[in-house]
Parts: sequence; structure tokens; C-alpha cells
Amino acid sequence: MDLEFVALSVAQVVCKLRNSHLYGQMHREALVELRKKEVHLSTLKTDLKLALQKSGWRTKLNNAVFRELGFMLPSQVTCSCTPAGHQAELPLAYMKRAQRLHEGQQHLWKHWNEMSTENFDVRHIRPVYAPKDFLEVLIHLRSSNSEVDKLSSSSGCRGLIQVPLRVNSILELREMFAELHLREAQTGLDDSSQLFPSSFFETERQNLGDKVLSMGESSAAQCFARKGCPTGLRAKLWLLALGISPGPELVQHFEQLKSAVILNKLLVDSLIYKDVKLTASNDDYYFVFEDYLYQVLLCFSRDASILEYLSTNGVNQVASFQTGWLRSHVPNGEEHSEVGTLKYSPNGVIPFHGFAMYAAPLCLLYNEPPTLYGVFREMYTKFFYRLHCVSSHASGIVKLCLLFESLVKVHQPQLFLHLHDVGAPPLRIAFKWLVRAFSGYLATDQVLLLWDRMLGFGSTQILAVLAAAVFILRAENLMESSNLLTAEAVVADLSTIKVIPLLQLLLFATDTP
Repeated sequence: MDLEFVALSVAQVVCKLRNSHLYGQMHREALVELRKKEVHLSTLKTDLKLALQKSGWRTKLNNAVFRELGFMLPSQVTCSCTPAGHQAELPLAYMKRAQRLHEGQQHLWKHWNEMSTENFDVRHIRPVYAPKDFLEVLIHLRSSNSEVDKLSSSSGCRGLIQVPLRVNSILELREMFAELHLREAQTGLDDSSQLFPSSFFETERQNLGDKVLSMGESSAAQCFARKGCPTGLRAKLWLLALGISPGPELVQHFEQLKSAVILNKLLVDSLIYKDVKLTASNDDYYFVFEDYLYQVLLCFSRDASILEYLSTNGVNQVASFQTGWLRSHVPNGEEHSEVGTLKYSPNGVIPFHGFAMYAAPLCLLYNEPPTLYGVFREMYTKFFYRLHCVSSHASGIVKLCLLFESLVKVHQPQLFLHLHDVGAPPLRIAFKWLVRAFSGYLATDQVLLLWDRMLGFGSTQILAVLAAAVFILRAENLMESSNLLTAEAVVADLSTIKVIPLLQLLLFATDTP
């Protein structure tokens, strides 16, 4: 690894930790230790380190560093410890127009836990875009290197994505997902086997999961999740793997976001109401969580820390121009009108059709809105945002599409050509699965088993592997399809799909080198 990158990474992690609540807590703990008689001036540094280690601060710092490094890439590290340039604050005139009337604030506060009973008028609201619209954007992406682009188009590649990016081969995937090998026992497969008694395996995984939780190490929880999490421990293991500590700070942050929702009404609220009504409310598994989804997604839209994170990771947000009294342009108390640029919405994310389904499966694990929100925010910044942003990242949607097409071509070349010939390219069928991480398509237990592996391996590439495996499973029926509609009908119902056997089928049960 480049030494310069390592140095910059260490500097950035140190800066972030110094500005975190964790640093303040550790500082107060260190002051308490300094007052004890066991600490001597001659051995102050050593005594202080040992005291903090005994009180559990080594594990807390390890988890914090593990979480920060998990978000970093060489292209994302900057020399500055301050966030990317902030835009002008919201104009006062704009804020006044967005502010709810007092009666509206009181009504929303009173019905916060029963918003599903409200009659939101969203008849004239349409989603900004749907996965099929996003696919059209990706299809028209071209490389700025014309020679590479011409080489790609003349090499017989008939895939929809024409950007010449390298994806992992089947051998590299086998190495990456080695814990999914046929020889390895898996939660979601061996605990439900009809051939062998599964009670021993379940007990063994349960005991091991308890040990991981007692260790308190995020890295250990992430490794454990690669073979699946027992149902009773999944919620706690995910919290540990994501570095989330439910407590007063998380509740306070959620309450602040809740207050922002009640105070100001934004257009994005209508998009959220519409999306929940169109997706989760009509789902047999998730309709009971409608209230939770409104709370989590509305608060998410007000979280400016998401905007800061996306900005530092090179994600462009929608910008709008506002004319008004800009608070950030008030020198010496003299107000003056200017045109300012601001990001919309406050978190920089515009919900699309199906966005609510990122949060829906999490409602099965957490019944406290602050904790549910914390997990959703971490899952979004670690995985989900890459599924609807254009980038060349290995877990980004562009490479997932390329990897999916590559796997289908390698394992079922005749099927791939047949579907293209009848106007039903595989990616047009599977793209919605990838964008929504299969949420809403698989049975709920299978979604959670899939997300176990996504969290454990720290990569969304497992989604492309599963999508290709579905096509291999249904290859015989797909070969009989004559157009896009009949091909979609063959794979329309995935509720009976078992995730783990399919992943093992594609990765390890084939003879493809």
C-alpha cells in the first residue's frame, strides 16, 4: 500500500476522532484516572494507557478506527481535516416559506406515531425517477477514452453497459467469498437442513455469536456475519459490526431531526409519503411498518451529516438557487439580498421509486426508532448510496451491472445471446433487484440472510452474484421466452428463492474456471 496514502488515512482518522464525542468521553475518563493515587508522574503515560485499556477504551477505539477505515478509499482521502466547502446557508425568506403553521406543527407532533392514518394528498406527486430510468442513464454512459470505447464495442460485447471497467473474475470472487464454500456450514442452509440434525449447528453458532458480542469487537462481528447471523442475535451483531452504540446521544440526534421535520415542511416529504404508499404499504411483509418508515425517512431527509459524508466521497447532489437574506452573507450586521446556492434536500439525497425499501427490512430487527434510524443511516452510507450513484467503485452500481452481465455470459452464454436476440437483455430484468438490494423481491428472511453476507464481506458484489445465479436457476424456462414480457414473467416471483444455495451454486458448484 502507498505510504503516502497510509499517512493521509491515519491523519484523517485522527482528525475525525478528535472531533467526535468519543474523544470527549475518553478525555474525561483520562482526567478521572489522573486523580487516582496509582498514577505516578514518572510513569504517567504508561499508567494512563493501562488504565484506559482496563476500562475498555482499547476496544472502543479499535471499533471507531475500524468503522472509519471501512469508509475510506485511496481516491477519497484529502489532506484537509475539515469537511468539503459548505454551501451558503438557507436564505431566511426560504426558511419562512418552508416553516409549517403552528397548527400543523402541533398536529404532526401529536400524530407522529400514527402517520399511517393520515390522509396525505399525494395524488399529483410522481417519483422523480424509477430504476428503469436510471438504467437508461447507465446504458448511455461512454468512456472519455475513445480508443478503449471503440475496442470495447468491436470485441463482440453485447452487454448493455458499454463502460470498459474491469470486474472480478470467478476465481477472484471465489477467493473474496471463500467463507461461502460448500465445505463451510452456513446459517440459512445448515440450520434448516432436512438431511441432518441442525440443533447442534444452531447451538454452536449461537454460542459463538454470544462470544463475539462479549468481545465487543466490530471486526469480529463483521467476520461472523459472513456465514450468517442467528435470528436471535442478528440485531445486536449488526449494531456491533456497524459500530453503533444505542444510547442518549443517538436518541438526542434523532429527536433533533424529528424537531426539524415538525418545524419545516419540504417538497421531499411528499416524495417520501408517495414512495412509502407505492411500495412498503402494498407489500405483504412490510405494510405494518408504515409508521416507522415515515419517521425514519423523514428524519433521514433532514440529516446534514449525510450531505457532508456524500460530499467528501465525491457524490454530486442536486443544487438550487435561492434569493433572500443569506445569514452567511451578513457582514457587520448589515443584511443584504443575494442569490445563494444550496443543496436539496438537506441530506443531499432525492428519494426515487423504491427508496423506502432500503429501510423496510430493518424494521423487522429494531422496534426503537432512534436505533432503527442509526442502523439505516450506517447501512446507507456504507452500501445503499452506491446502488443509485454513478461511480467506478467496485461496489458501485456500474460495476455491479458489468459483473452481472459478465457472470451470465460466462455461465450461460447461449441464454445471454438468446435474451438479447428476443429483446430481453438480462440486465433490464435484473437491474431493479440490484438497485433495491433485492428488498421487496425475496422473502424477508432471505433478504436478511443476504444482507448478513453483504455486511460481513463489506461489499455489494454479492448482489450481482445472486442475480446471475437466479438466471442460471431459471435458464431452461428463460430459453423458451420470446420477448421481454415473457422473460420477466419467468423470474417475476422470487419469494421461494433460497439465497445461500444459489450463491454457492454459482461460485463453487460450477466447473467454470
